Amino acid sequence: MPAAVRRVALCAGETSGDQLGAGLIEQLRKRFPDAEFAGIGGDRMRAAGLDAWFDASELAVMGLAEVLAHLPRLLRLRKAFRQRVLDWKPDVYIGIDAPDFNLGVERWLKQRGVRTVHYVSPSVWAWRENRAAKIGASADRVLCLFPMEPPIYARHGVDAVFVGHPLADEISLQPDRDAARAALGEPADAPILALLPGSRLGEIERMLPVFLDAASRLQRDISGLRVLVPAANAQCRAAIERIAGDAANVRVLDGRAQATMIAGDCVLLASGTAALEAMLCKRPMVIGHRISALTYAIVKAFGLLKSTHVSLPNILAGKALVPELLQGECTADKVHAALLRWFRDAGAAASLQPEFLAIHQALRRDASARAAEAVAGLPPRPA
Repeated sequence: MPAAVRRVALCAGETSGDQLGAGLIEQLRKRFPDAEFAGIGGDRMRAAGLDAWFDASELAVMGLAEVLAHLPRLLRLRKAFRQRVLDWKPDVYIGIDAPDFNLGVERWLKQRGVRTVHYVSPSVWAWRENRAAKIGASADRVLCLFPMEPPIYARHGVDAVFVGHPLADEISLQPDRDAARAALGEPADAPILALLPGSRLGEIERMLPVFLDAASRLQRDISGLRVLVPAANAQCRAAIERIAGDAANVRVLDGRAQATMIAGDCVLLASGTAALEAMLCKRPMVIGHRISALTYAIVKAFGLLKSTHVSLPNILAGKALVPELLQGECTADKVHAALLRWFRDAGAAASLQPEFLAIHQALRRDASARAAEAVAGLPPRPA
């Protein structure tokens, strides 16, 4: 990289990427006070100083049918965006997550002499490791959130750096349950189950009926049990309220998922980043997840899943710390039994704490500062 970075182009396509991008811009500006930042981002990146040519919401399309419906627009956007980046002549392009969009842009720019970085590795440790080589064809350097990722890239000759996870920086090593309950207006001494059925409507439709059935059974065992369900947005809230109906002691919240997890005695959730967040909040959890029967059949038939576990707490620990109930195993009976164990067996729940703390400390690396350092230290392109 040049001694003085003048221009940095970035692209983030969803809320989590916008948060990562904002932290990265702030840290890069400390190193390069006169640098300009432009590209695609949301409110946080704008507040950090990004000149947003397009808004991150334009890339936030989920689901095969939705992607197909928006494909012509997305292709036009990608073509216009990558040309504008090239014409702007940045010192580096940083694609933040959104691999379906960013890796193609990175590859096109890299072929034209622009230095490229991909921030947040796709899950090469779980799905098709050989993707690592293809990612290396797009990115000069990959910034990884998890320590097991760089060795995989190294096997494929790809430059990858572990920078830590921003959630591990954000969440206290010892979260304050009483303060979280007070902030949510919940009793200090009531048993609480935090129930997170997912942030996508299809996921909520699949998982919430099973989760609520299990929670209702648990309420018969645990006197006064309250169930808190954070909704990611208004659409999710409407779906949750429709499915929950008039279920007793079930409270739906607008957002505030992290506070809900900290306030809970136990968390019931679908797999994903929420499982990592629950672990960082030091809460016992049960993971229940179902995907469509066709997708599951394809995954099994082609051996696409390479990891023994599917949830990040178990993957990072290298063992089964928390129960994973998948597909046919994800029944109200089995979810209820797994939850009841955490509520009834204080010793089992307490045994998770040192395990969770060790993982938290391993991920707590001041991620934004390390990411900025990795970008600033990118080797110059050979002449």
